[in-house]
Amino acid sequence: MTRPIAPGYSIPPDLLLKAYASGVFPMAESADDPEVFWVRPELRGVIPLDKFHVPRSLAKVTRRTSLDIRFDTDFAAVIAGCAEMRPDRLGTWINTPIREAYGILFDRGHCHTVEAWRGDRLVGGLYGVTLGRAFFGESMFSRETDASKICLVHLVERLRARGFTLLDTQFTTDHLKRFGAIDVPRRRYETMLEDALSGDARFA
Repeated sequence: MTRPIAPGYSIPPDLLLKAYASGVFPMAESADDPEVFWVRPELRGVIPLDKFHVPRSLAKVTRRTSLDIRFDTDFAAVIAGCAEMRPDRLGTWINTPIREAYGILFDRGHCHTVEAWRGDRLVGGLYGVTLGRAFFGESMFSRETDASKICLVHLVERLRARGFTLLDTQFTTDHLKRFGAIDVPRRRYETMLEDALSGDARFA
């Protein structure tokens, strides 16, 4: 269950970071909605980094892919890709205040991207926020089969290598459950978050 906490027309970056540190994140009703609302789920989606599962077929694709995987090179293109309409999704919760706020966090080093490129064309990616040893995944997209999945594999590899302890997915989906995503009660999540915030890890 999600709870709207307070609407607004912009998201001050410092407030946004404080929200993440307290287990809250923003969403919008649609791309055209000028307002945002704050969400604190009763059940929080996480992928335990030590139990991340890569299906065998995807592991093979990831090893053999000709995609160029990059980090933090084009935030605007990634969030635009995450917000674009697709046959299986006719709307998005990424509106203008969200684009602007996360763009500022990117400039400040608190928002990061994993990108899949084929030549000069971005074909998949994801972005999220970092605080302490926590990575808060926001959204992902694919324009080629498996592109976002390959980005997720590279994300987890980087998080493990650089000392992160929490990968927050906000909610779980059947897609994420294939990789080991689970729902945890709010109180347990807040304990996990507190532990992750007590240390420091560098994504970039």
